[in-house]
Amino acid sequence: MVSITSHIPEGDRVDAEGVRVWLNSLPETLDKEAKAQLRLACDQILVASAAVAGSPIGLELKHAISVADILVRMGLEWEPLVATLLYGSLHAELPATERIAADFGPVVARMVDGLARIGLVTDLSSEGRQESREQHIENLRRMMLGIAEDIRVVLIVLAERLHEMRMLKQRSPEVQQVVAQETLEIYAPLANRLGIWQIKWELEDLCLRYLHPDEYREIASWLDGRRADREAFIASIIELLENKFSEAGIEAEISGRPKHIYSIWRKMQRKAVDFDQIFDLRALRVLVNSVADCYAVLGIIHGTWRHIPGEFDDYIATPKANMYRSIHSAVIGPDDKPLEIQIRTHEMHEHAELGVAAHWRYKEAGREDAEFERRITLMRNWLEMKDDPAGAEDFVDALKVDFGSQHIYALTPQGRVIELPRGSTAVDFAYAIHSGVGDRCRGAKVDGRIAPLTQPLESGQTVEILTARDGGPSRDWLSPHLGYIRTSKARNRVRHWFKQQDYEQHLEAGRTALEREVERLGVPRPDLEQAALRFNFKRADDLLAAVGRGEVSPVQVAGVSGRPARSRLRKEGDLPRRRHQREPVKGAGDVIVEGEDDLLTHMARCCKPVPYDDITGFITRGRGVTVHRRDCPVIRKQQETEPERLVEVEWAHQPIDATYPVDIRVLAGDRKGLLRDISAILTNEEVDVIGVSTQSDRKRDQASMRFTVEIQDMRQLSRILEKVAQLHDVLQVRRQV
Repeated sequence: MVSITSHIPEGDRVDAEGVRVWLNSLPETLDKEAKAQLRLACDQILVASAAVAGSPIGLELKHAISVADILVRMGLEWEPLVATLLYGSLHAELPATERIAADFGPVVARMVDGLARIGLVTDLSSEGRQESREQHIENLRRMMLGIAEDIRVVLIVLAERLHEMRMLKQRSPEVQQVVAQETLEIYAPLANRLGIWQIKWELEDLCLRYLHPDEYREIASWLDGRRADREAFIASIIELLENKFSEAGIEAEISGRPKHIYSIWRKMQRKAVDFDQIFDLRALRVLVNSVADCYAVLGIIHGTWRHIPGEFDDYIATPKANMYRSIHSAVIGPDDKPLEIQIRTHEMHEHAELGVAAHWRYKEAGREDAEFERRITLMRNWLEMKDDPAGAEDFVDALKVDFGSQHIYALTPQGRVIELPRGSTAVDFAYAIHSGVGDRCRGAKVDGRIAPLTQPLESGQTVEILTARDGGPSRDWLSPHLGYIRTSKARNRVRHWFKQQDYEQHLEAGRTALEREVERLGVPRPDLEQAALRFNFKRADDLLAAVGRGEVSPVQVAGVSGRPARSRLRKEGDLPRRRHQREPVKGAGDVIVEGEDDLLTHMARCCKPVPYDDITGFITRGRGVTVHRRDCPVIRKQQETEPERLVEVEWAHQPIDATYPVDIRVLAGDRKGLLRDISAILTNEEVDVIGVSTQSDRKRDQASMRFTVEIQDMRQLSRILEKVAQLHDVLQVRRQV
């Protein structure tokens, strides 16, 4: 276990002599270049202190050196140490980033900038926030990791908090409570997630000391011996077991730790038990290569010490729901002291530490987030490899590419944390707060300065949205190339606003477009309520508004026949129902006739129905059933004279290559080449022209033409009509009924 005890000079302040003493106490792991950089940083700080009368930098330098010393004992190199010294001593008046980069390199400059941005996150109050306090605290933890583009910045933050907690006894009781609660909620969980156990344990114990002083003192008095004595006890147990496993030919990696005070208190609270019922005050973990070795190790341990009844769980034979696997047991060890032991393979251990069974997930009950957990895993891998020169260099190179966060965490002026995808703008930020704020957004202040709405935000920035009392978003926000919006939520809200604001305009435009299309195609007006249901709209007006916005083609709506013919007859009663109806049968044509078997069908030449005109049938004498449009004048006459010969028909499924004759009437200015231009359009559409008639009105200088063409469906007919209407001198074009 690495010691992180500080080795700094005595006294409240640090001067040049104190700096020299500290630098001489640094371990040999720091080379001459590293110590030279640290000396340069300290010299700059002392010069700045001398230039300002009554400067507190000497006191701040003492704090900065204390933090840097913790990082030295953790094995960090000189760059984070220099960043710690500069920020810890000069953060009120930091040198320009360019100067820091020139003196110490861009890496140190970026670290100092990251520390400065994290330092802005201080407000923990959840009053007046829409999010819960728990959610706000979780967002703050995530924000710190999001700001830290360099993992070592997080370690500096944790070391700073550890030193602050060590010095907390000098503060007032009120401050002690606030800082301890903040540490327990934010910083200790961060250390836990990163696997920095030394910092986690000390932070939690110090928090308990100030939050629950009576319980802290009571548990401390129960523990027999100092922590150092308990660590020596664990070391002796490890040595004993290593010899036994070696004799049995088992390769095992053994680690141990005495349970810290806060963990004991938590377990007593959670299980509602007394101190003498806690059996894992001292614990060992044994990692082996195979499942067989797990049970072999268990046999050796139970053969060495007496097993405590009821304290055995085999999660290898019966894994937990999250697939956590391990053997847990407790024994009475030397000197009659209880000892907890966990036994697992290396693969099981990796799953328990970094996989879905990672203990920090279920201890903190954090929500799942693949991106957040990816960065946690990368951090822990780096921490595990940083002391291995063979693999650390390659891993750090890969980390520079992979570690970049895909999210940013920005703050409202009230301290609420907003999580957004990287590249998000102030407009995205505004809509993340509330759709009403986004709709009325007119500008933004970023860290107190006016910023363009297209400027990408960065983690740690405080964003204030400037709003108008009335009005709405700009249509420019929807243009991708202008860069106003990054998130789909903001884009959808802007679109929704314009849909609502222009609803009446779109409704009228849709109604006009549909009326025009119905008239051009010569089809009956569809049942809009039924058509709305068919297009998944609740109301007919919503369907018409969609037509006006261009989301639904008016041809599609005009071609909807509404209800099947027989349903319409029952409701409208315009044609009599026949007695003795039988199942529909397919006739000789492309319609289904109801009421008669094996009847031939053919399309009426008078009205030339096409799919899906509203149709009815007329039983002829000797020629089967003639299919007419329902609004055909012939049918209207027969309805009055021979209603019994009318029969219900409906369109069958149409063959792919089926065509139907229709008449198209064109009214245009009489000019040369008109017939040629119309014929060219029909040729390009690959429709057959089976009849043409033209007539010229010399007085009006107009030409009236009728084309009989064979089309496949209404869409093709609408397309032909649209193209002909765009010809020069064409006044009107529509289907002739």
